[in-house]
Amino acid sequence: MSTLMVAIADMQPSTLFQGPRNWMLLPGDYSRHLRRRFLLSSSPIHLQDSDPVCPLLHNRCVVAYFHDDSRRPQRRPLSSSSSTSSTTASDGGYEDEQHKQAAREAVSEILQENGVSKEESMEIAMKSPKYLEMLMDSVRDLDELFQSATITTSSSTTTCSSISGYKKKVFDMGKQKGDKGLVPVLESMVGLPLPSAMHIARYLSSHTPPNLLHKVKYLKQILFSDVDGKVPIGRSGRRMMMHLSVPVDEDVQQTLSFLEKIQARRGGLDLLSSGDGSFRYLIESFPRLLLLSVESTIKPMVNFLESIGVPKGCIRNVLLLHPPILFYDIKKEIKPRMQLFTKVYGEDKEFGKMLLKYPWILSTSIEKNYEEILAFLYAEKVAEVSIHRAIKSWPLILGCSVRKMKLMIDQFHELDITDKMLHQVIATSPQLLIQKPQEFYKVVSYLKDLGLEEETIGRILGRCPEIFMLNIDKTLKKKVEFLSEIGVSKNHFPRVIRKYPELLVCDVNKSLHPRMMYLLKIGLSKREIAFMVRKFSPLLGYSIEEVLKPKYEFLVKTMQKPLKEVVEYPRYFSYSLEKKIKPRFWVIKGLNCECSLQDMLGKNDEEFAADYINLPPPP
Repeated sequence: MSTLMVAIADMQPSTLFQGPRNWMLLPGDYSRHLRRRFLLSSSPIHLQDSDPVCPLLHNRCVVAYFHDDSRRPQRRPLSSSSSTSSTTASDGGYEDEQHKQAAREAVSEILQENGVSKEESMEIAMKSPKYLEMLMDSVRDLDELFQSATITTSSSTTTCSSISGYKKKVFDMGKQKGDKGLVPVLESMVGLPLPSAMHIARYLSSHTPPNLLHKVKYLKQILFSDVDGKVPIGRSGRRMMMHLSVPVDEDVQQTLSFLEKIQARRGGLDLLSSGDGSFRYLIESFPRLLLLSVESTIKPMVNFLESIGVPKGCIRNVLLLHPPILFYDIKKEIKPRMQLFTKVYGEDKEFGKMLLKYPWILSTSIEKNYEEILAFLYAEKVAEVSIHRAIKSWPLILGCSVRKMKLMIDQFHELDITDKMLHQVIATSPQLLIQKPQEFYKVVSYLKDLGLEEETIGRILGRCPEIFMLNIDKTLKKKVEFLSEIGVSKNHFPRVIRKYPELLVCDVNKSLHPRMMYLLKIGLSKREIAFMVRKFSPLLGYSIEEVLKPKYEFLVKTMQKPLKEVVEYPRYFSYSLEKKIKPRFWVIKGLNCECSLQDMLGKNDEEFAADYINLPPPP
């Protein structure tokens, strides 16, 4: 790359090398004009008053030098030897540690001059290598230009080869940039690349480095400290992006662009919880954040979010997943939009919970879609209470288009579910409304392959709709394989699933397997367990500590009955120990008679009283 450098001298030629301000780069048109007169040599061009560039230079004495980057001397490698350390600026050795340290001190002094403490200014200088490199390159280019130019003066000119002189050059170069030290602050504290830092610094001209440091530190504190792991921000972000199918306003569009930048990096949206991984992209996407006042804008917003029920450790989730909220006026924009929901869903704190689940709820595009969803579901005769319950528990459906929602409801109707069942599905599993129809149909087809009829699948949908959101390979097949392993044959799958579809949502490792192991431990064989599951499939759905263990111990220790009785009547585990099993047992024991578990528990209260208390049955 070629650059045209011009040395401008006032009437005193000795001022030519007193500071970087004596050098300038000419615009492209003038560069091309002079290039035609310059043959890539080190000889200077002495411009006359007739030259077209002279009006730019206000009739000052000019020496122009055309510098070809391809002919620039290569930088010397770093070395710890004394010979390297003694390399002077005039020799081109700008990368030895002495010169780097001098440059850091120069940057530190610029920051101190603008109000930053000495300790902090040195830390910033250490963490802004690109800014440092830019200043050092500029000083080196000017000195190389000086060495190559031949200027006739009445007195000799020399370069300042001392470290202190070099430091002065870097200091002057940094001062000439005019950014007041904001660029190194943005590079070191925000992590911005140099071009972005220089670009954003232009819009922060009214700021001082201390003011910017305070703002950056506060933003980092609220966004990346006091992390509450209960609400994983990466997973929330992925869901929001995945299930958005409506036209969005500018605020959401900007947020999407920011999240896509993070998602493209290694680690994806999980980097949102890392300041080092995401703060730079946040500021690049929303540079206006650095124009906001901490005291009058950012802190009031943080306090407001806390007041409506967003936990302090989760405020970052709202701000990172929808940064434009910091630009909203609380009284004029946020509270009016809140009222749309609080009049239906209750107090402000309930809205705070919804906002945490779906920060885009405050955008104008989601507000508009909310009204369309209500109109659509009312037309589908979905009960109002079911709609409100669905939106409150899963506000992500507000980002789903009505067209897409209709496709899913059509799938429900194909299974002949009743209006009552539809209300239940939407109220308890609103996530189904934003599922892809093809994914839903895959689950239906899989259940059919297991031998279940379409009518039965419709009843299962109404009873346990969460089954239809499960992954077939990772979840459903594992439950079916477990049934096979304990001895339940394929022919019995339809009956087991029909009687207890909740079995398909139980975790194999955390629930089903431990319960089976407990039953084996108390003396039952795997074959007996399979027989019991075929007769009473909810058996493996009961908690060991709360149901199986206390009822087993009462059976063998107090009732003194053999295990074979629960094999014949596994429904025994479904009855309340305190309200049914114990009272009836003590009645039977008081009568000093024997009866099976089925006779004791399988009758309703009237039948039991008639058989064992000699009371006549009701007419």
